Amino acid sequence: MDNNYSNIKSEERKRGQHLKAEERGAIQQLKRLGHSNREIAKLLNCSPSTVGYEIKRGTSEYSGKGRKPIYSAKRGAAIYKKNRMRCHRPKTVPRNSKFIQWLVKQVTNHKWSFDVCVGYARLNNLFPVEEIPCTKTLYNLLWNGELPVTLFELPEILSRRQHGKHRISKRLKGRSIEERPAEIAERKIFGHWESDTVIGKKKKGEPAVFTIVERTTGCYLSIRISGKNTVGVNEAMEQLHSQFGKHFSEVFKSITTDNGNEFALFSEFEKFGTKIYFANPYSAWERPINERTNRLLRRFIPKGTSISKFSDEQILQFSDEINSLPRKRLNYQSPEMLFDIQLDNIYSTSR
Repeated sequence: MDNNYSNIKSEERKRGQHLKAEERGAIQQLKRLGHSNREIAKLLNCSPSTVGYEIKRGTSEYSGKGRKPIYSAKRGAAIYKKNRMRCHRPKTVPRNSKFIQWLVKQVTNHKWSFDVCVGYARLNNLFPVEEIPCTKTLYNLLWNGELPVTLFELPEILSRRQHGKHRISKRLKGRSIEERPAEIAERKIFGHWESDTVIGKKKKGEPAVFTIVERTTGCYLSIRISGKNTVGVNEAMEQLHSQFGKHFSEVFKSITTDNGNEFALFSEFEKFGTKIYFANPYSAWERPINERTNRLLRRFIPKGTSISKFSDEQILQFSDEINSLPRKRLNYQSPEMLFDIQLDNIYSTSR
């Protein structure tokens, strides 16, 4: 078929593109010459349905009187532009959805992160899938001020620190972490822990909190002690030994701790059957799980707040709250659930 009346060249147009002004003009001219939609589509290198939809769009409704209206390229372009104004992706997260209401409660009352809320909700099918946005979308909404949550209720995103190389300027108080078996670093075997102490005010005589976390399950124990010293650490370890009794060495196979002065006599607790390792000085990243979990404890005990304001029971409750928090690395299961499974295995095999 000859197309001398049109300047459209089929080889220049890629299929799937929207029609342009000159192509609409060609449709108008070819239609007036009596060509079918299929013939026009072949010349324009597009689908016949594309031509059909365009003709329908650019043809006004017939009133039933007079001549039937014909396709107008101008009308087709005008309606196309009007439709494009409404053509955008709608917001996928209703701001008052049940998921958002639940998320706000979890963040406010239980200190959950956005990622934990999303993962836990999906894992347990709490809401329809289409109502649960991804973590990145939620943080975008937060930064845009579109969620009823403040940045201060998600302190983790305000405190991202870079780690450097450790400084060797203090003598280790026992067996170095360099001597620790590689299998411990893999986090596949239960019973290997990291410990530290947390203070509120830097004041002499102030009580402190002894913290210890299991590397595989993430189970976190916090014990209020009389002070950040060897006496306080001894109190905590004796309490743990009393709690687990003859199973202590099975639950606590090894402990990797800080090199602070309060742990000067910590190696003595190898008498319980536990291997004690010391991280390098100024190398908190060698005990990453303990450091991260201590930051969760800071949600309940902000820096500068005296530990004396909290009872022994309250300190224990804080760790219970932390252990009930689902974790991404645990497939959104909680540390308390995984820890109980491990204890059941230990106690059942000893019967």
